[in-house]
Amino acid sequence: MIEVENLTKRFGATIAVDDLSFSVSPGTVTGFLGPNGAGKSTTLRAILGLVLPDAGRTAVLGRPYVELDDPYGRVGAILETGEAHPGRSGLNHLRVLATAAGVDRSRVSEVVDLVEMREYARRRVKTYSLGMRQRLALAAALLGDPEVLVLDEPANGLDPQGIRWLRDLLRSLADEGRTVLVSSHVLAEVAQTVDDVVIIHKGRLVQQAKMGELGAMTGPAALVRTPDAERFAAILRQAGIEVGSSGDGKLTVGAATEQVGELAAANGIVLHELTAPRATLEEVFLELTGGEEL
Repeated sequence: MIEVENLTKRFGATIAVDDLSFSVSPGTVTGFLGPNGAGKSTTLRAILGLVLPDAGRTAVLGRPYVELDDPYGRVGAILETGEAHPGRSGLNHLRVLATAAGVDRSRVSEVVDLVEMREYARRRVKTYSLGMRQRLALAAALLGDPEVLVLDEPANGLDPQGIRWLRDLLRSLADEGRTVLVSSHVLAEVAQTVDDVVIIHKGRLVQQAKMGELGAMTGPAALVRTPDAERFAAILRQAGIEVGSSGDGKLTVGAATEQVGELAAANGIVLHELTAPRATLEEVFLELTGGEEL
């Protein structure tokens, strides 16, 4: 489990994180989203003990990261992918990390296969594409077989096949009961990968929700198409329901589909369509952050 409680961090006059609180549960993949400059990287670094907060606290598995026994074996992280020496092979890079962390070298072979880079493991890192460097960073994060993963843009540089592979891997890790926190700017991919989302803006929490709940948070509650749109709109407004019209017999209605259907039936209105639209993650994100891009 990851806990962030009333976290505040300033850099001079700039407030990077402002009284931020959220939690990430075991057995889930949680997307950590926000526009550029929202405070995502500062928060991730605070979770990993690399940034000291001005106020508040962070905890991993119930304790501050710096107080964990065997932190490498309990938490794996990706914050950047450029740390490997370019003249070393990926395999030797992982062996060095394993030795430094006290991890059995047999684990190196396991993670090489887990991230599907056996073909490239003996090549020098300087020959790696960005996507292969990302796989190497993920292999390093998994060396200690950690219970918690904190991953900053792990899909960066991966091709579509690699992104699908990453999605399946993160899902399998969460299904094993691990806690996975992942930041990403690829919202369409996040929507297919995560169970929960945490959205921040200007250092503050604007929303934490399950993906299944998020799509219903914005936009009309119901879309209606009827040959008697004008009369039905009047009936809905008389019932105190907000209604908008887009022409061609289509109405956007600020009420649940059940209520709309009951009013239609009670007043003899023929409906050709009655649906509950769901906003995409991108639409929700842009609305919650005032239209700022990732």
